[in-house]
Amino acid sequence: MRALDVIIAEHGNMWRVTRALGTLAARLGERPEADDLHTVELAADYLDGFSERFHHPKETDLLFARIRRRSNEAAEVIERLERDHEKSPHQIDRIRDLARSTAPSDGGGVAALVEEIGSFTARLDEHMRIEEEVTFPLARRVLTSEDWREIDDAFAAHVDPLADPSPEGDVALLCARLTQLLPAPEGLGGHRDAVVIELPRREARTSGTLLEVSGLVCSYGRIEALHGVDLKVGAGELVALVGANGAGKTTLLRTISGVRPATAGAVRFGGEDITRMAADARVRAGIAQVPEGRQVFQPMSIEDNLVMGAYTRPASEIRAGIDEVYDLFPILRERRKLPAGTLSGGQQQMLAVGRAMMSKPKLLLLDEPSMGLAPLIVEEIFRIVKMLKTAGITILLVEQNARAALAVADHAYVLETGSVTLEGPGPELLQNDDVRRAYLGM
Repeated sequence: MRALDVIIAEHGNMWRVTRALGTLAARLGERPEADDLHTVELAADYLDGFSERFHHPKETDLLFARIRRRSNEAAEVIERLERDHEKSPHQIDRIRDLARSTAPSDGGGVAALVEEIGSFTARLDEHMRIEEEVTFPLARRVLTSEDWREIDDAFAAHVDPLADPSPEGDVALLCARLTQLLPAPEGLGGHRDAVVIELPRREARTSGTLLEVSGLVCSYGRIEALHGVDLKVGAGELVALVGANGAGKTTLLRTISGVRPATAGAVRFGGEDITRMAADARVRAGIAQVPEGRQVFQPMSIEDNLVMGAYTRPASEIRAGIDEVYDLFPILRERRKLPAGTLSGGQQQMLAVGRAMMSKPKLLLLDEPSMGLAPLIVEEIFRIVKMLKTAGITILLVEQNARAALAVADHAYVLETGSVTLEGPGPELLQNDDVRRAYLGM
């Protein structure tokens, strides 16, 4: 019955797309913009390319056919669902054609598009509700183990593009726009449909090994949390540190940033020994940390939080830094005067990243950036992480979501109870049997 979990997850993504389309339809009725029409096209392409070519045919040809073979109990319901499958491609084509051919100033065309979107999203929502409330319970009761083996295999054979942890091209752009269009906490919220997909590349200020940790020991009283850790991060690299809760990942980051003192061993940054350097001096040297749990200054305004992150920079550079963060996270610009505590978890994570970027770091320490966030927001977080790396920022990433972390890492370390037990290129560790069993549930 694993196929039902796959279908429900795919329904979740289709639900998000229909909610975003609803938001777009409302905006088109008020103030049509070219970006809005393009986003409608992207959504139509996704619904046509995945739902109509993979999702719906497998439901009709396998799931519904097997239910019919075992029971006539819901024959009329299944016929209705199959009619929906037949009609849906034509309506998606009409939505796409209207979005492509309609100018923002064409009131009649915009009105027709808004009406078509409303009709389609209402029908799709009802379709998914009936499947989950009527068809799936029936399938659980009447289908055999042999039926489920074939159905499970078929639905496991294709991956929903919106569930890809590393989407590319138009799918990546659609994912990013969805996070801005959906309300918090499902998405980041906001009204500005503008998505940065590339940052200006920063000139490398160093080369070779930027960070070197050797024999690092850290203790809490008599309890030793790190036992002689060795680790290197090359300039421009994204290095991941994965491991279970209590492995010492956060302690390692806090020791590198100077928040925790080292008991023994050394930390070298840009060739300089900083083991005894104060935390604020390390920030000035170019190390910035995004702490676990965000830890934004909640009573302060969003913009004041960003200004706090720039205390090491000349006053003349602060405005440009803030504008760069706002371009990357438009929701922060929209709410810049509000207290940071009014933001959702995903929005606070964006603020924490932006605050760290304000210091123009050579090395960015990211501690569990996906913790407690909805899957769609996690995808957006990792899109941003990859974008920062592509822009030339060196990143040390601590993350419990091992699959996502290893997929984007140049190099990775596995930390267990305070010691490094395995290291290697991220994609190679992703295929390592021990890592797959311990951290990927495989």
